[in-house]
Amino acid sequence: MWLLVMFDLPVTQKAERKEAAEFRNYLLDLGFEMAQFSVYMRFFTSAKQIETCCQRICAALPKGGKVNIMQFTDKQYEKIISFYGQVRQPEKSSPDQFELF
Repeated sequence: MWLLVMFDLPVTQKAERKEAAEFRNYLLDLGFEMAQFSVYMRFFTSAKQIETCCQRICAALPKGGKVNIMQFTDKQYEKIISFYGQVRQPEKSSPDQFELF
């Protein structure tokens, strides 16, 4: 399964920018990779891992803004159509690795 975290956080004040940066860094510390700005994703091998990670993310949510967490399967991930500019990118493949915690 894949977990996708999408967010739109306020960054007009210095304290808000700091909080948004801390949230992005927290996602990176949890093993997420940036798919696009404010969109982070990570592969998990079990529903229990996803549940635990969602609890950690919920505990670290910034005060303002909007955060969406979505989960989807490997098959759905492989069907993502990606473009860089107007050039279609190769189809994605799911990772072959397992993570140990």
